[in-house]
Amino acid sequence: MRIDAYSQIQQIYQPKPVQKTASVARTGGSFLDNLQISSVGKDIQTAKQAVAQAPDVRRDVIAPIKAGIADGTYSVSTESFADKLLEKFQASII
Repeated sequence: MRIDAYSQIQQIYQPKPVQKTASVARTGGSFLDNLQISSVGKDIQTAKQAVAQAPDVRRDVIAPIKAGIADGTYSVSTESFADKLLEKFQASII
């Protein structure tokens, strides 16, 4: 094993001291950052806020269904169920 080869590699990968950079002289003007959001970006931001504020569950739709299931009066039309099942099957083929 060559120790001097190891020490040469170690010298290459040693951290080098940070050099300070010279400060830039300003010539009376000030530097300002400017951010402009497009109208599409604003629309997306508005939509995100609306979704965040909307409830996850629509209780006004679910309440009658739950009541019908609890009472035993809720029934599903076999024809509409078959139609929707067929639509989904045909959509998955395409």
